[in-house]
Amino acid sequence: MRILVVNWQDRLNPEAGGAEVHLHEIFGRMASRGHQVSLLVSGWDGAPEEAMVDGMRVVRRGSRYTFPLHGGAGFRSMTAGQEPFDVLVEDINKLPLFTPLWTNLPVVGLVPHLFGSTAFQQESFPVAATVWAAERLMPSVYSNRDFVVISDSTASDLEGRGFPRDRIHVSYPGIDHAVFTPSSPRALEPTVAYVGRLRRYKGIDIVMRAVKQLVTEGLDMKFLVVGQGDDSARLERVAEDLGLGDCVSFRGFVSEEEKVRILRSAWINVYPSPKEGWGITNVEAAACGTPSVASDAPGLRESVIDGQTGFLVAHSDVDAWADALRRLLEDAELREQMGARALEHSERFTWEATAEELEDILRMSASR
Repeated sequence: MRILVVNWQDRLNPEAGGAEVHLHEIFGRMASRGHQVSLLVSGWDGAPEEAMVDGMRVVRRGSRYTFPLHGGAGFRSMTAGQEPFDVLVEDINKLPLFTPLWTNLPVVGLVPHLFGSTAFQQESFPVAATVWAAERLMPSVYSNRDFVVISDSTASDLEGRGFPRDRIHVSYPGIDHAVFTPSSPRALEPTVAYVGRLRRYKGIDIVMRAVKQLVTEGLDMKFLVVGQGDDSARLERVAEDLGLGDCVSFRGFVSEEEKVRILRSAWINVYPSPKEGWGITNVEAAACGTPSVASDAPGLRESVIDGQTGFLVAHSDVDAWADALRRLLEDAELREQMGARALEHSERFTWEATAEELEDILRMSASR
């Protein structure tokens, strides 16, 4: 197949995140299987307009903020006088680009999750209102199109917005099991880790308040906050105001090797977001034999099996967070049981299986 993928960024973009990793893991494998994959994305200062990345032709137009203005023209330049593509895949992970308006090609929407009202928890009002309004227009623009989502929660969200369930296909993300593996020994000191973007809506301060409760009770522990983002300064102030001192350590950006080391050594992984498409860090931690405590929220409910691979708790309930963390920190046998079950659970998620599933879905959509 000749496949055109449209996304805001490629994985080499300095602003790239989990959505770009997901995209390249899948379509890089599809390119290695002999499919011709082209990727239309935004650029950044100094970025070449074209490159070969992971076996894909990458065409960059505009910037992070002007890509919607340049995307359509970029598409026309890639298709003028060229052999036609069989299918267009739009990775809808920020603002929908409404690619069905560009072309008569079969369009497949790849959706990690939609923001809905949670956009107002992380962006300025004008930006959040734009995202919210654009998502409201999607059913009319993307009608009778196939969608690939990364969790049953996102499938239910789309169905609730009016998309037919028989056109929504669930394909879970994979992980690299050669990288994420168990190791011993664990950290000597009770250690809880958050690994991900530092955004206000992620709820990291809720875990801090739970940690404060446990420390006040006399539990000696560490909370590692790993990652970067626009909420970092506020979170550091919260830690200072709570008097957590050396109990909280902000590690900032770390290498992939250091990230794996942290997930292996931590006693517990936490993911306190109120809504996600999936929760890949929970599965990466699970592959390291580390149980998770996460919000009982869309997406995260499927990456953590409550009471087996960790605990799910109400997103904003500080007492519930403290109780779940206390149980795992104080009960070594429970931690080991949940860690072993988490490792077993993680083995079902591989990038090879994800790529095969998506290949079948694209063939079906292209033949409609």
